[in-house]
Amino acid sequence: MSRRAVIQSSAALLSASFVAQVTAAFGQEKLAGSGQVVIFSYGGSFTDGIRRHVYEPFTKATGIKVVDVVADFAEPQVKAMHQAGRVDWDVAIISSPSYPELREAGVLRPIDYALWDDEALKGIPEPDRLESAVVAIRNATMLVYDERAFPKNGPKNWADFWNVKAFPGPRGLDGSVGWRPMLFALMADGVAHKDLWPLTDDKIDRALKKLDEIKQHITKWWTAGGEPIQLLINREYALTSAADGRALTAVQQGAPLRMVWDGATMGLTYWTVLEGGPNSENAQKFIAFVNRAGMAAAFTLATGYPGPNANQLNYLPAKLAPLISINPDNAAKTFSMSDADIAWNLAKRPDGKTNWDHVQERWLAWRTR
Repeated sequence: MSRRAVIQSSAALLSASFVAQVTAAFGQEKLAGSGQVVIFSYGGSFTDGIRRHVYEPFTKATGIKVVDVVADFAEPQVKAMHQAGRVDWDVAIISSPSYPELREAGVLRPIDYALWDDEALKGIPEPDRLESAVVAIRNATMLVYDERAFPKNGPKNWADFWNVKAFPGPRGLDGSVGWRPMLFALMADGVAHKDLWPLTDDKIDRALKKLDEIKQHITKWWTAGGEPIQLLINREYALTSAADGRALTAVQQGAPLRMVWDGATMGLTYWTVLEGGPNSENAQKFIAFVNRAGMAAAFTLATGYPGPNANQLNYLPAKLAPLISINPDNAAKTFSMSDADIAWNLAKRPDGKTNWDHVQERWLAWRTR
């Protein structure tokens, strides 16, 4: 299962006529240009999708060529280029925990929101439009289950995930990053979303005690994003945590899976324009372009991961709306870290380690005992 399935299943919508419709107004003078822009992406089907359905329409509408560069993560290269005093990229996608550090280091240029149209400004909430970044992807880690295992009245939240009598079967959780299973455990134990962070030692103790209850039922601790969905399809899991984009791709292909939004943890990645990049003006035009509602819909269909522009719902197939995080009904059930939560995670402890490091150390110790 790959993001390519979303591209294939949405071929009719992402046709030449659709692209022509949503890009008709993009040839305005303020977005027209020349030359090129160098943009980071993750490679594979992700890059294949946005190259075809975002980059190519951008070039057709504006006259600006896109040169894409690929890596697993942008942050190491961005820092190295900044330190070397030679920035070869124009646009990078960075994680929300990395944003404060890069902003303070002067790595990022302010976003030129004067280039944006009204539909983008109204569709993207102000908290997602930062001074030097704008949300690119809202990704969720959520409960997903096999409908063949629970054809009626399947699990509806993390408390149900822990209820092995009512919902029997092999389970999966992320084994590499500890804070998410800890949050799921706390929610299963009745902790409200607003009280999850910070993960102080008493909350870690409570979470690990709750995880003790379920540990023997975890048949595999998955570590790669594609694992849990494939194991569900193979019936090696009945229910598991999984990424929403992976689940969406499988559902679009017809897999008998159900996505549960209650208690999903949301993560953010940001579009950024790099200070000192060779084509900063073109970079700003790309950021304005990709956040237009029609192109936001094309991005979602091409990659499986939605950005924050709620107006893209006007362009997406009706059957897709219940499956994505920007649907208001889904968003209301999710949990996101605040800026204060991120700051706490990055804060140093007396031993010089961050709180984030401490949480992970507690997790790894629990896993190996």
